Amino acid sequence: MGLKEELYEILEEAKKEVKKIKDKKLFDELRVKFLGKKGELRNILGKLGALGVEEKKEIGQAANEVKDKIQELIDEAAEKIEKQERAARLKKGVPDISVSRTIPPIGYYHPLTVIRDKMIGVFKNMGFSVEEGPELEEEYYNFDALNMPWYHPARDSHDSFYITKGKLMRTHTSPMQARIMQKRKPPLAVVVPGRCFRRDAVDATHSHTFHQMEGLVVDKNITFADLKGTLLTWAKMMFGPQTSIRMRPDYFPFTEPSAELAVTCPICAGKKCSVCKHTGWIEIAGCGLVDPEVFKNIGYDPEQVSGFAFGMGLERIAMVVYGIRDIRYFYENDMRLIEQFVK
Repeated sequence: MGLKEELYEILEEAKKEVKKIKDKKLFDELRVKFLGKKGELRNILGKLGALGVEEKKEIGQAANEVKDKIQELIDEAAEKIEKQERAARLKKGVPDISVSRTIPPIGYYHPLTVIRDKMIGVFKNMGFSVEEGPELEEEYYNFDALNMPWYHPARDSHDSFYITKGKLMRTHTSPMQARIMQKRKPPLAVVVPGRCFRRDAVDATHSHTFHQMEGLVVDKNITFADLKGTLLTWAKMMFGPQTSIRMRPDYFPFTEPSAELAVTCPICAGKKCSVCKHTGWIEIAGCGLVDPEVFKNIGYDPEQVSGFAFGMGLERIAMVVYGIRDIRYFYENDMRLIEQFVK
């Protein structure tokens, strides 16, 4: 049998194969069998080198005709089956789209969400309410109402994101102290979670965008002992009953006196490890009694009421609790990290 006859034998075989196929997905396999690099038609073309010029031209032309015909047969048959399937779907009708046909995959909570919700739950159990505030803040609430004078370095454009004159992206959640006291009368106990923004260079422990949780309590005869008792209770509920706290003098413009809060390292239980830099303590928040000047700025009488405030960094707490060494991991959306947190 000559090569030309072999070509037509392949065409006849392809016609028979096409008629047998009832699923359009199988036509790709048929294309590979007859037209692919290792297909039957390619085997014939591999024999052309042994032919003369005229015979090679004749067989090559016949091969192209057979190739085009096989491609046409496959395309027409696939289109016919597609029309049949479409007609069958239309005849069957549209399914009830209100009925869920598949169960969506379970998502994962971000570690910052887990920490935030746990902290909110602890403070709610202690009688605190939860407030939210604007991220685009007025300079008055962000600085002036909090006893931060015009020359304070935090007000410099190198440290804060100013949007327009008098407005900036809040640098802390503390502006809500003033906003809450303006609209509510004591007694009050509130926590405010939210994002904050500063012009910090991004590294393992700093980010231009981060999360804080502000706390404020105002009533008659609030003392530093109330602040210490509240934070100790929170620490034990957050990290376990074995937790202790340490408070050291510090300075913040809107609290007086002010303190730095540390808790016994949740990783080593205070036995000293690399996470707590072998001190047994983790610095976790700033706090203090509300400065009387802040009360005066809002219109409260510091002779009649007193209070305390605290601010905690959620990334800092999450890094300690979960042993995360680099703050940038929170914002890279790496599922290898995220999928570990099922609430």
